[in-house]
Amino acid sequence: MSDVLTAPEPRAFFAGPTHDRSGVVLFLNAGDPPDDTMVEIVRMMDEARVDCLELAVPFPDSFTDGPVVRRSADRSLHQKVDLSSALALVSRLRAVTTHTRIALLVDWSHSLKRRDLGEAVSAVRAAGADALLVHGLPPVLRSPFLDASTAADLPVVTTCYHGTSTDETVSAAAREASAYVYLVARYGRSGTRSADALRSVDASIARIRSLTAAPIAVGFGIATAEDVAAVRRAGADAAIIGTACVESIERGLREGDVVRSFSRFLDSLDLEHPQADPPRITPGTEPGPTIRTTQH
Repeated sequence: MSDVLTAPEPRAFFAGPTHDRSGVVLFLNAGDPPDDTMVEIVRMMDEARVDCLELAVPFPDSFTDGPVVRRSADRSLHQKVDLSSALALVSRLRAVTTHTRIALLVDWSHSLKRRDLGEAVSAVRAAGADALLVHGLPPVLRSPFLDASTAADLPVVTTCYHGTSTDETVSAAAREASAYVYLVARYGRSGTRSADALRSVDASIARIRSLTAAPIAVGFGIATAEDVAAVRRAGADAAIIGTACVESIERGLREGDVVRSFSRFLDSLDLEHPQADPPRITPGTEPGPTIRTTQH
């Protein structure tokens, strides 16, 4: 018999899909575009009622980055963007958003390895992030990370892969998610279309749904309004768009008008159907977390 720490009971993170729209998460690297422009385009996201910005603290050598996302991360790294500057950006973005949530993606080896884990998680929360996804977290640190996120009232994003993750990995992702489960539609690099995976991803969504009350977001290969609709039909709560969003930034940098390029991209997603806001998670205002234990 043993006690296994799990995440707090999930709180609502997305407003939830409607008959004509799914939730939408957009991915960008902190520092690309520069902060002043980032504030302007995130304000546009908020006005368009984009549900969540997945903001990455850039890191080198990610094996899942396709060429577009890799170039973006490299531009940010060239500007010396790190966790501290990304958290300062989060605070600026929090000041201009009322609907769009911010999930911070941080690589453990590049940004957290030499920091106190509890202090780092608390700093992410204090900056105003609504959730944290840690890339490359060593398994031995999983329980300490969940402890730290619970103590900081910072919801956790977990990940698993459609068609390739083991039952154990899927169960852990479902059990530990307190923000949402990121279901990767296919194994490989970002930026490759996932039409085949989207035709069968509903089975993985149903499997995860049976294991958790947390929302499910599907990403990798999602680029268009039609893809978002396909994710909704498959039963997910939200679609994550990465490469197509980053590509609009790169195009704008090349053309000399990032805001205009990003505006065209937003327009292409047809996000004109308003949804009710999910309750904002504000430090110190929500009930205390619930810790579940499972006996074996």
